[in-house]
Amino acid sequence: MKRLLSIAPLLVAIIAIQLLCAATGTLYYLTQMTMSAYYALLIIGLCVLMGYAGQISLGHGGFFAIGGYISAALTTHNLEPLQENVLVAALNSLGLLHAGVDLYGGTFLVVTPWVACIVAILAAVLISYLIGVPVLKLKGHYLAMATLGFGIIIYRVVLASEYFGEADGISGVPGFTLVPGLTVSGDFSGRIQNYYIAWGLLIIGLILLLNLIDSRVGRALRAIHGSSEAADAMGVNTARFKIQTFVLSAVFAAIAGVFLTHYNGGIGPSEASVMKSVRYVALVAVGGMAHLWGALTMGVLLNFLSLRGVFGSYDDAVFGLILILIMLFAPNGILSLRWRPGLAKQVDEKGDG
Repeated sequence: MKRLLSIAPLLVAIIAIQLLCAATGTLYYLTQMTMSAYYALLIIGLCVLMGYAGQISLGHGGFFAIGGYISAALTTHNLEPLQENVLVAALNSLGLLHAGVDLYGGTFLVVTPWVACIVAILAAVLISYLIGVPVLKLKGHYLAMATLGFGIIIYRVVLASEYFGEADGISGVPGFTLVPGLTVSGDFSGRIQNYYIAWGLLIIGLILLLNLIDSRVGRALRAIHGSSEAADAMGVNTARFKIQTFVLSAVFAAIAGVFLTHYNGGIGPSEASVMKSVRYVALVAVGGMAHLWGALTMGVLLNFLSLRGVFGSYDDAVFGLILILIMLFAPNGILSLRWRPGLAKQVDEKGDG
């Protein structure tokens, strides 16, 4: 009950924004708000990894792309020429494939979005575990460079792979029907529905993470962030907690990638670019690395402004500048600044309170 009460203001704000847009004839703002919610899902997952487990990642754009690209590829590549294949035939008999007719009268056979989503999440789990086991033994800038290298690899793979559309990416991704009557897609008629789906998913993720950091696991993560050696000495299995948090944050990124790809109807290699990963780190930093609410708030706000084109061609430069300014003047996040008349006093706060 206490947790539900803590998110009540957010629920009120979500409903109020939708009603205000409807009343003012600006429902088109909901498109960017929906996309911002999906990006915020990645950001709060990264916030737990950086702010609580103390592990920096410059490769989370890669996990976002893994989720989006795998789901897009599986739901758009026609398997009909392979329907005699034993595996394809088995999947079809289990109802895991969808048959239909395209705009030109041709038939197609593709993987259903639910199956594609599950495969994408499992791929993110496997890859993050394989990457995390050796990489998370590193610290500081060595860890940052290793995760940056991973992100670059993913970017080059999707950019050079014909299966993933090379520089053009993948388009024509179908809507993701969660349940009958509830579909994630870019259809204008479902703009309000998609707005609530995105924010509902974000709220679920937020509640899970808030419960996590208030649990025994969360206390262990804070101990690791404070001093990995001291946590080890107190019996905390630091290696296990680090890898589990890394995998969890990768899953959040992959889920965000899946849903945003089906909402947009496609995905391009820019989603896996290095600047995307730097942007995510900047958004976590500006909100506060150990402040889930701050990361969520600033993540939604700045992504919304970016998607609305407020920063124009200086978009990447603005996020780079934000990261520099935050590191110089508010390393604990912008919400750690308490203002007095004529004086800004930075207060070191830990946790979300």
